[in-house]
Amino acid sequence: MPVTVPLSGLRGAARYRTAATRALAVTAVVGASLTALAAADPHEPGALTGYPVANAAESDAPFTAFTPREAQMPQVVPQQVLDFLNGLHAEQARPKTVRPSDGPLSSGFGMRWGAMHAGIDFAGAFGSPIRAVTDGTVIEAGPASGFGLWVRVLQDDGTIGVYGHMQDILVQVGQQLRAGDVLATVGNRGYSTGPHLHYEVHQGEGQGTPIDPLPWLAARGMNVGIPTD
Repeated sequence: MPVTVPLSGLRGAARYRTAATRALAVTAVVGASLTALAAADPHEPGALTGYPVANAAESDAPFTAFTPREAQMPQVVPQQVLDFLNGLHAEQARPKTVRPSDGPLSSGFGMRWGAMHAGIDFAGAFGSPIRAVTDGTVIEAGPASGFGLWVRVLQDDGTIGVYGHMQDILVQVGQQLRAGDVLATVGNRGYSTGPHLHYEVHQGEGQGTPIDPLPWLAARGMNVGIPTD
């Protein structure tokens, strides 16, 4: 009696035979490769990899790195960066303490004519510039008893600089100053015997206590000379 085999069974057997055939082929290739590796000289270049390698002359050739074209082009620093760096250099280089008047030091700090002289005087030509000694902020500018006109500046270290007897005031309250800025001109207003600048330094809260400006200036690297009186 004939035996009938379902078509699905035939297809399954065929797939089984195909998979088995592929497995045997892979096993043969792997086996051949392992045999070749075992027989190869491990010291022979390329023996274990199967890939050719450069000869000795080529291996000793110097390595040349590839540089992209963009990296070979001249590098340009943006103008904004240059301006910032130049400004930073100028800020670092500028003086932070300036002589307030070009005139000679004519009077020092201390008792004079039976009264306390709480600052130092610079004899200067009438109308000559008076400069801010330090960076700071103007906190008062106008008439003052005994000074005629004065300017008071909150200086960069917290002290108060007082400038007196000027002819003209060139700044206003709240104005930011840098050391060397012209804030007034030399005059002869108030209790004065001739054109000069009177300069005081005060420490402490409120009006502060006047101190000798000469050692204070010297500590900031500024030697204004010896009083002539």
